[in-house]
Amino acid sequence: TPLAKYGPYRQSERSALYSKIAKSLIDSGKAYPCFCTPEELDEMKAKMEAEGIPPRYDGTWRDADPEVVKAKIEAGDPYTVRFKVPPGARVVIDDAVRGTVSWDAEATVGDFILLRSSGVPVYNFCVAVDDANMGITTVIRAEEHLTNTLRQGLILDALGAPRPRYAHCSLILGEDKQKLSKRHGATSCNQFRLDGFLPDAMINYLALLGWNDGTDNEIFTRDELIDAFDIDRIVKSPSVFDMDKLKWVNSQHLKRMDVEEILDLVEEQLGFLDMIKEGADESKKSDFVFATTALAKQMMETTQDAATNAQTVLGYSLPAAFADLDDGSEAKEMVKQGNFYGIAMKIIEMYESGSFPTPNSSNLLAAFMDGSNKAIVEDTQVGGDETSYPQAYKATMKSIAKEMKVKGKNLFHPVRLALTGEMSGQDVTKQMSLLALASEDDTVVNAEAAGVVTIDARLEKLKGFCDSIPEEFRVSKQAASDDATKRGKDGKKNSKTEEEAAAAAAPAVADPLDGYEGPPITALDIRVGRINKVWVHEEADKLFCEEIDVGEDEPRQIASGLRPYMNAEDLEGRMVLVLCNLKARKLAGFPSHGMVLCASNEDHSVVKLVSVPVEAKIGERVTVPGFNFEGEEAAPFAENKVGKKKVFEKIAPFLQTSEYGVPTFGGRPLLTSAGVCTSPINKGSVS
Repeated sequence: TPLAKYGPYRQSERSALYSKIAKSLIDSGKAYPCFCTPEELDEMKAKMEAEGIPPRYDGTWRDADPEVVKAKIEAGDPYTVRFKVPPGARVVIDDAVRGTVSWDAEATVGDFILLRSSGVPVYNFCVAVDDANMGITTVIRAEEHLTNTLRQGLILDALGAPRPRYAHCSLILGEDKQKLSKRHGATSCNQFRLDGFLPDAMINYLALLGWNDGTDNEIFTRDELIDAFDIDRIVKSPSVFDMDKLKWVNSQHLKRMDVEEILDLVEEQLGFLDMIKEGADESKKSDFVFATTALAKQMMETTQDAATNAQTVLGYSLPAAFADLDDGSEAKEMVKQGNFYGIAMKIIEMYESGSFPTPNSSNLLAAFMDGSNKAIVEDTQVGGDETSYPQAYKATMKSIAKEMKVKGKNLFHPVRLALTGEMSGQDVTKQMSLLALASEDDTVVNAEAAGVVTIDARLEKLKGFCDSIPEEFRVSKQAASDDATKRGKDGKKNSKTEEEAAAAAAPAVADPLDGYEGPPITALDIRVGRINKVWVHEEADKLFCEEIDVGEDEPRQIASGLRPYMNAEDLEGRMVLVLCNLKARKLAGFPSHGMVLCASNEDHSVVKLVSVPVEAKIGERVTVPGFNFEGEEAAPFAENKVGKKKVFEKIAPFLQTSEYGVPTFGGRPLLTSAGVCTSPINKGSVS
């Protein structure tokens, strides 16, 4: 190879070269033998410390009589080889990260050792010789090595070799702001592989620790990094190794990959969890791996997530009895509303009679494939053709909704809990299809390791759970309330007015939240804020840095990508909506805590601030009609939960502007105490 001429590369195999260079430095008067014993050196050090002088070698053998030196060498006396620091020497470097750095060599280090008495070269001598011998032009290393540059620079000067350009990067810290070490977690590249991280994502994330390309772009391929990297954009401040940020970067790389590109990696993760039987049929194994991958594609942050998600889907966490549900939990509160009991019993009845749809054993992948046999990764997209299981399931849901007079979350949440044991998750037909693959007689899945609970076992457990539900929670509260209203005070049915009759005859308008199974809008802490100050980010071409008052003791600092769309002077003093429960993170080195909400058109070529009524109160929480924003249950999710569970990403598709430019959630306006928020963009998105 072209680099072969610089070998060997192990320092242990280059000893002869180091000895030869050391001898040449002695011969040229730039180094010398030192015969001081360890005891003499200890005494020298103690004396200097007692006098308050920084300890360094005092030059005892620097100008010794050559005949005395020759005699001691011939007598076999042990000696080290020391570098002769030139009188008054200074070393100055223009560090790419830290700027100009200089040292008074004579006062700082004294005559330092090149070769130990055993003949073994010291680190700084090896490094300098290798840099000179191999033609190294640029040295990028940790700031801990900055002081080593003094010795290496002196050696390179003595050898007549050019110094490389140096860039001393700040240390990487753990989330506790201490130097990253083994106690912070994974200690090897292989551990990150075992944890499901992609090599390209690791390279991408590590490159961002202390560097950016001047834009708000954070996702790069290897080739893009090579093209974009510029040593002059390395930042001086230390970076924190943020595992959540690494997972986010990894998730973005996974989203850019096709399902087929990830299959081998997911199969590896399934193997780590012993979920696949040894000697399993290759065709059936491929089907299960494909289904596992497609199911988790949009939610997984690592390939390990696909395997652990499969365990969750194949398991069934519904407790044995209603009383076992955690008090105040979303599931218990939902069951108390009364819809669950009737819907669950209906599912049991239909399943036992054979009328409830189940995955077709001849085409268990239907839920994961579209009409052109391409993998479906969007959870909202229904697979299969009109005769397939997903379509039959959809038709059954419509039938149950009509029969039981329920819709939206009042139908889908009970169905999900009954069939999967969870309140949230991926599309139910996809989950049931994965379960069917794992429940076949000749399945490739290790049922014990995967925790498989079959559909028969689930519905048997569901029966027991329903039997334990108190009578008061077996009837829908809404249905009971509606019935009372219809009967009226005197027990007679209220007659319809002409207007009511006309309204009843009008076609029903679909509720945008019908079928919505995402987190509640109350999970978001959206507040009214005022921008006090705006300045341009020094290192990112598209970012503004903003100081925003959101009603807290101190204003928040937030970075936004508004620079291509607005001027700084147009932002200062503006009232805005701020998503406040996002975890603080650095954007191009700037600590940003929150996000300014804006409206944009379909292709995001036009972006405008959401307008807040001038009488709104700074720090007040924005509400949405039809949702309870009071009490503990309506409290915003914790910052970490919003990020880890991608809460905003799930809600964002339902944050849109109406045909009149009103920002809405599922067609319901965003409200302040002073009225409705507005925007100049019609039928756009809010993010």
